Amino acid sequence: MGDTYFNEEHRLFRESLRDFLQKEVVPHVDDWEQTGVIDRSIWNKFGEMGYFGLAYPEAYGGLELDFFYTVILLEELQKVNSGGFAAAIWAHVYLAMTHLNAEGDERLKNEYLAPSIAGDKIGCLCITEPFGGSDVSGMRTTAVKMEDHYLINGSKTFITNGFYSDYLIIAAKTEPDLRNKGISIFLIDRDTPGVSATKLDKLGWRASDTAEIAFDNVKIPLQNLMGEENQGFSYIMQHFDLERLIMGINAHSRAEHALEYTLEYMKERTAFGKSLDNFQALRHKMVELNSEMEVCKSYNYMVAQRLNEGEYAVKEATISKLMSTKMADKVIDGCLQMLGGYGYMEEYPLARLYRDSRLGRIGGGTSEILKEILAKLMVDKKVFAKVPQN
Repeated sequence: MGDTYFNEEHRLFRESLRDFLQKEVVPHVDDWEQTGVIDRSIWNKFGEMGYFGLAYPEAYGGLELDFFYTVILLEELQKVNSGGFAAAIWAHVYLAMTHLNAEGDERLKNEYLAPSIAGDKIGCLCITEPFGGSDVSGMRTTAVKMEDHYLINGSKTFITNGFYSDYLIIAAKTEPDLRNKGISIFLIDRDTPGVSATKLDKLGWRASDTAEIAFDNVKIPLQNLMGEENQGFSYIMQHFDLERLIMGINAHSRAEHALEYTLEYMKERTAFGKSLDNFQALRHKMVELNSEMEVCKSYNYMVAQRLNEGEYAVKEATISKLMSTKMADKVIDGCLQMLGGYGYMEEYPLARLYRDSRLGRIGGGTSEILKEILAKLMVDKKVFAKVPQN
């Protein structure tokens, strides 16, 4: 299956990335999980290796590689066994930077995208609000256009990198009465007066900083508007296929990691005079779980190919997230069961995997919201088209 999508260059990249993560990330993961702070130096090391620029233009320090390099990065990040660290990285490079690259003008790209690729600046994407959840059109944060600036008031929550990032890509209402037709996208520097953040205490993803952010009469230059005024909702929607597929790929990879670890454990663990992998009931259970993972993995690669070819595969990417995150929780729960009491202990990787995986069915659109989106596509035959960009 992999050979259909990955060539020799991909394979060598995966090996190099895996070695880098084992050397530079894995030894520090437990500390980052305990403190909730990722050492800033790792961002610079990622930048030096080119990992933040895989998909971005060479003009800003990127490599302009095909999408399957991104797939490899996502997959290997899941195998360091810190969903929080992985989230901090991909939220920067594929949420904040995606909007910066797509909607930012030349000045913003030079001042923010290039340093983001180099690892000198960290970004976050601020859309979800305390009272809005998945209802993007119901956001309350406003951006009032004045003579020489925008004045922003409101709040955002559940923002990955929301506490330690250097800049924020934020959605706000420029025409509140127009609902989703009145949303715009802006860039705000972290040190702008009126911006404050509070770290949130989470069940999982503990290495990453997730924050609630308040904007109190925040003044930003008119030039920090990204794209056209009142077109923000369209910009957000057109990037959802990427975000959902990313979460689908994350899910199949962490499930694969859990299965690989559990199978090795079962070879070494004995009961009643034989290893666990010789008990038929357990063997067959692992076959079922592995098969479900492989189905999602194959599907996700197919969707990745479509994005690689420039298609807007929002239906397929939504299916990817819906089914893969559900599968991952089932697989990891089953793997934890195979370890018995040890699976519940923090010193074994399944406990953290179990906690980290659960966010998959919530973040980036809950499973319930995704089902309604798919109902509009499959039942109502609604068509979502990608918005052309300048």
